[in-house]
Formats: sequence, structure tokens, C-alpha cells
Amino acid sequence: MGSTGFSWKLADHPKLPKGKLVAMIVLDGWGEADADKYNCIHVADTPTMDSLKNGAPDKWRLVRAHGTAVGLPTEDDMGNSEVGHNALGAGRIYAQGAKLVDLALASGKIYEDEGFNYIKESFADNTLHLIGLMSDGGVHSRLDQLQLLLRGASERGAKKIRVHVLTDGRDVLDGSSVGFAEILEAELADLQSKGIDAKVASGGGRMYVTMDRYENDWGVVKRGWDAQVLGEAPHKFKSVVEAIKTLRQAPGANDQYLPPFVIVDDSGKPVGPIVDGDAVVTVNFRADRMTMLAQALEYEKFDKFDRVRVPKIRYAGMLQYDGELKLPSHYLVSPPLIDRTSGEYLVNNGVRTFACSETVKFGHVTFFWNGNRSGYFNAELEEYVEIPSDSGITFNVQPLMKALEIGEKARDAILSGRFDQVRVNIPNGDMVGHTGDVEATVVACKAADEAVKMILDAVEQVGGIYVVTADHGNAEDMVKRNKKGEPILKDGEVQILTSHTLQPVPIAIGGPGLAAGVKFRKDVPSGGLANVAATVMNLHGFVAPDDYETTLIEVVD
Repeated sequence: MGSTGFSWKLADHPKLPKGKLVAMIVLDGWGEADADKYNCIHVADTPTMDSLKNGAPDKWRLVRAHGTAVGLPTEDDMGNSEVGHNALGAGRIYAQGAKLVDLALASGKIYEDEGFNYIKESFADNTLHLIGLMSDGGVHSRLDQLQLLLRGASERGAKKIRVHVLTDGRDVLDGSSVGFAEILEAELADLQSKGIDAKVASGGGRMYVTMDRYENDWGVVKRGWDAQVLGEAPHKFKSVVEAIKTLRQAPGANDQYLPPFVIVDDSGKPVGPIVDGDAVVTVNFRADRMTMLAQALEYEKFDKFDRVRVPKIRYAGMLQYDGELKLPSHYLVSPPLIDRTSGEYLVNNGVRTFACSETVKFGHVTFFWNGNRSGYFNAELEEYVEIPSDSGITFNVQPLMKALEIGEKARDAILSGRFDQVRVNIPNGDMVGHTGDVEATVVACKAADEAVKMILDAVEQVGGIYVVTADHGNAEDMVKRNKKGEPILKDGEVQILTSHTLQPVPIAIGGPGLAAGVKFRKDVPSGGLANVAATVMNLHGFVAPDDYETTLIEVVD
């Protein structure tokens, strides 16, 4: 115990014994949705998961895995594997997304980190380009964050700055783009008065230029690329305010769908195409409508459209948009540093821990689980095993992935008697779900179910306890839907959904080691992934720290 009075020692649970093996199974991309033919979990033969759902009603429930439950700004933000495993391991909800950017800007930490120092190398002789949604909607971006970044970069050596704006009208009122453009112009004029060459270089409406998602229409990204990188667009203007006001006069025009435009100088030359040596930052904090542009900016091999010219740039995202793809590889704001995670507490209380997944999710069940921290807390008490994922193929080609190998490693760890917690991530539902191949995803869900059975059988043999849950939805709904929930058709074909979802995920507890009288409480109806850590600590025989989200279980005499 240090001078602060902090201690890793957890209090013993008054009613639950210590020393029972706990198997912690995370099914990746396994949400709960209505049964139909696009719910691959429902279609698949999944007897093990079905038996948990249809077993004791007080041993199965749903928990929230998106939005504010995992630290994201709004309930329209789907969960993802990184924030999901952060919440599962941390037992508390940490700011992700917008709030994280606010903190980094306010403290100045954003300017000290690797991402900013990487783009800064372009400042002396080249241009800094900022691309993003120009609004105060707070869903994808915020104008005040862009303003702070403009000031901060110019104070730290950026002499030439070009802004590529995307008008909103979706998260804010249609027509508000004119006011936002005027605010931005005033900001840039202030920088110009200080000797900084700062201008808007291009623009367009978010739904027609750049901000497509889920690979719906690469033409949207290409229109943005042509304006931003090549300096080519059907409309040319002297200023962004003039551009928006003029384009909005066309019949049926609105902010979301404004056509692409470039700003030109007096000789008609574009003021800010992206060229070799420049730095580029995508300023949106929300990932889903930036990942496609990020691929075009970052990937050497790229076949989604003809880029014509691929400048050698220093590119960084405001955040890393995809933890699985590590995209982009440079970013201005790092994930939150999370202290006192459940894993660290349990190891410090003698809980011997085994964690395993295949490559694509190994980091989730270790690094993200442990609060974005690499390595062991105590190498003598922990063992982490990574099974190499298939490479060089898309996961729908081999939808079994390494589910059975993960199941076998977990089974062997359980039967060895060397561990008190065996933790795995089974990736199939998510990774195959992302391919949009419905048949393959059905096969993937069956394989995941078989892996769960293998682990539960081992738990049965050693008299242990199991917790089965998921990090977010995906495989349970593979079709895009309209407001009424009906599948959306395009040219007579249903539109396949390859993304995560907003659905809740199941959590089930059981096993011969589960003490009599343990059941899910009825008074935590809005429980989320962050409530799982305290629950697992209880099952290990401990009371969770006071500041953890409350446990989901109670013990009834």
C-alpha cells in the first residue's frame, strides 16, 4: 500500500467462494436481433448458444454494446471491438471519440504525440491539408475542434494550410453550412493576418462527396479525391461562401448533396490540390464515414477507383478509425489510457489468467482488454496465446477461421488446472460478417457455436463457471433496412450490411461451479459491457472496486 492508501487487494465477496475456474468467452460480432433470413445467428445451427438463451431465464440477458454504454458520443454510434473490449476489461466507461479529442486539444497533448510530430515534418516546405465535415453537429466532427487545430498547427510551424470542407445538413439544419463557412472564413482571415497562407481549397456535400460508408458507393469517395487531391471538380469558385450560396440555388439542392467544387485563384488555378510532400489530416473523429477515404490516402495497393495521381504524403487521422486494419497507421489522438483494469486487479489478487484468440482479435482479448496496454501484468501468473489467422484470403473463403483451434487451446488450459480465468475471443461472426457473404457467415456462426461447446464441456469437467458474451453486433443483421425495418432494395437486389450494428448482445452465466442462488439482477435494465467486469470479479469471489459499473448478478438465499 502506497502513501495514497491505494491497494490492489480486493475485498472477499460475502456469499461467493474463491478458487472456481471462470471461462470468459467473447463472441465477436454476435448481437441479438429479430429472427429472419438475414439473421445469420438465427439461420445457423447453434445448439449451444440456443440452449443458453432458452435455459434458465435468470441466467441469460441482454446488455448494451454501443453508444454511451461504451463511451461513444451518441446512441447512433455503433459499438466496435476496441471500445467493446475496453469496456469489458475496464469495468468503467471511458470517453472515446469526440470527448477524447476535446481532452487532447485542451491539454495540448495532441501536439506532443507521435501523430502530430509525424505530419509536422511537412510544415517547413509543404502544405497541411485538413479534410472533414464542417459543422457543429458533434456526430462526426465539430467545427470548434477544427478551429483549435488550425490555430495549434499554425502556432507550431504550419505556414501553408488548406481546408477541404464537407457540408452537413444531416446532423444539423439544412442551410446552416453558409454560417459555418462564414465562421471558418473568419478563422482563416485571422490566420492570414498573422502571415499564414490559410485558405479553403475544395468542398462538397457529405452524402455526395467523400463521406460514403461500408463501401456502398466508391464514386462518392472518388468525387472527393478528384477535388481534394487532383484539384478537379465541375464547379469552380473564388470562395467557399460564394460556392455554397451559389450551389444551393439549384433546384432541389441541399447541404448533404452539394456537388464537388474547388476554389481557384484569379488565374483560374486551384488553390490547394494535394501534392508530394504535403501533410493530410482527416479531422472527423467518427470512423464510419472516414475509413474509405483513409484507404485511398494510405494504401499503396488500391483498386476501388483510379486515383490518377497518388501523392507521397504524410497522412494521419484525427483518431485511428479501424483497430483491426490499423487504419490509418498514424493518428493525432491516442486511445484512452485506462488504469486499474479488472485484469490487473485479478492478477494482483492471485488469479492465474490465460487469454487466447487468433491474430485478428488477439489484441482485443489482451491489449484492449487490459486498458490499451501491451504485455503481461505478471508473467508468472499469465499466459497469452496467439493463433495465426489465415492470411492472403478473405475470411468468407475460410469461414471456420481458427474457432476450433481457439476452443482447443481454451479447453486444454482449463483442463490443465494451471489457470483460474481462461479468456477467449472467437472472431467468426464479426470477421466473416464484414465480408457481406451471408452463407459464409452462417457457417461462421456454427463454427463459433462449436468452439463455445468445446469450452463449456471443459468447464463442466472441472466444476467451473462460464460467462459467454459478445463485444458488439454484426452477424445478427446482414441487410440494410429502412426506417420501418424492412430490407432496402437497389435494382431489385437487397442491400447487404457489412458493418457492426446497434443491437444489444447476450450474456449468459452458468456451470457446475456457479453457486446456488446466483442470478441476474432485475434492477440494472440498461446494463452494458462495462458491467461485465464487476460480474466476473464476483464470480472469482471478489467484490469489485467502488467506482466500477455495478455487477449484473445477485445471490439469493
